[in-house]
Amino acid sequence: MPISRTTFLRSTLLLMLIGIGALVAVVATTIWLVSHTQDYFDSVVTLRKSRAALVELRSQLQDAETGQRGYLLTLDEAYLAPFLRAKEAVPAQFALVEQRLAGRDASQLAKLKPVIATKMGELEETINLARAGQRDKALDMVRTDLGKTAMDEARGILAQIIEGTDQLLNDRVEEQNRSAAALWWVVVVAGIVILAVTLLGGLTISAYMRELAAARREVEDLNMGLEGRVRERTQELARANEEIQRFAYIVTHDLRAPLVNIMGFTSELEASLAPVKAYISHLDPPPIDPAFREAKQAADEDLPEALGFIRSSTRKMDGLINAILKLSREGRRVLKPETIDLRNLAEHASRTVTHQVAEADGAFDLDIKVGPIVSDRLALEQIVGNLLDNAVKYRRKDVPLHIAVRARRGDRARVVVDIEDNGRGIAAQDHERVFELFRRSGAQDQAGEGIGLAHVRTLVRNIGGEISLTSELGKGTTFSIVLPQDMRTVVGSIAA
Repeated sequence: MPISRTTFLRSTLLLMLIGIGALVAVVATTIWLVSHTQDYFDSVVTLRKSRAALVELRSQLQDAETGQRGYLLTLDEAYLAPFLRAKEAVPAQFALVEQRLAGRDASQLAKLKPVIATKMGELEETINLARAGQRDKALDMVRTDLGKTAMDEARGILAQIIEGTDQLLNDRVEEQNRSAAALWWVVVVAGIVILAVTLLGGLTISAYMRELAAARREVEDLNMGLEGRVRERTQELARANEEIQRFAYIVTHDLRAPLVNIMGFTSELEASLAPVKAYISHLDPPPIDPAFREAKQAADEDLPEALGFIRSSTRKMDGLINAILKLSREGRRVLKPETIDLRNLAEHASRTVTHQVAEADGAFDLDIKVGPIVSDRLALEQIVGNLLDNAVKYRRKDVPLHIAVRARRGDRARVVVDIEDNGRGIAAQDHERVFELFRRSGAQDQAGEGIGLAHVRTLVRNIGGEISLTSELGKGTTFSIVLPQDMRTVVGSIAA
């Protein structure tokens, strides 16, 4: 069944809205889950430090007891080394345990402190007696089991606290695993939805493009005498192509209208919230009514937080819409072929990033081995400028930045321009994906919407060229642009 332009536009718009909705949902859910996962991770790290401090305290007490026993048996001062170290370390270690537990198990620690004092006192007293030549009296004191009872009690208390800490650790690990599993399922489900939308969109566009191709073939096969019919069919095809070019603009325009409304009403809500907060804060004395407290919390905390989230979401959506508009405008711009000196163009482009290259202790090389070409100056400036900006933005911090622009003659009246850097590089599986709209590679630590290379490829194709890359992670990237010597020989529909 033929696909009409209206059906194509509606179905594509619907699929785009579904895809954007799925993308927004997965981004929001991922941020939320990642935040919770980070909280679990921080809690696990804190608990592990607490457990290590408890184990170290227990070990120090055992070392002190070992040193006492060795000395009482041998009267050799060398055996007192563990006791003396523990005597100095136990108070500080107990303070560290209290700090790490941060109020948890306070009653247990309150019981443990005098027990440790008793044990350490018993150890020191027996050692002093032995040093004074009263070894038998010291051994009699050991036989009273005062020290053993204190040590057993200290071990028991520490074992209870460690067991409780282990249980909390297990609980946090399980929570972290559940959060990770939830994140995995969210990504999988959203990926399936986006993949389904992409496939359906691809099938729709493919079907529509096949119909356009069939229409073109039909026009070519028409009898030369049927000039009127040929003109009619040609006009229909032209309108269809123009409709496709305008599609992105129409979609973004329709999306921007409700977005502007949301931004406007958000500003009005913020403006309306200010007098409400002022009124509530100036009530003297403040009402005791629970409803008032809830209203005050909503005005001071809940509503500003919600409005902030709305603003950040609308800014993100506005960036995506602007990216689509940028590509749409570029597709509709009339190209202006002129004679261009590639060396001058590259030198001018390099000057725009000279400051950033100097800050990175970098160097910039030019090796232009071709004469002037005929192309669109604005498109070429944007292509080279974007690629140089990327080289600076995604440089490695541990090595001086090096950028090179080379140009050489290719086959079939073409010119090859290579822009090479020694930056982060791009993984092999992402070499083609980085040219797709809203797709990025590697660590997402730089601002951007993921349209730079998609825009570059659109510009290159508009002037009759092709772009490709070779890259290796950690070693750098080389973008190769193949351009016609004279774009007028390969690009039609340009102004004279």
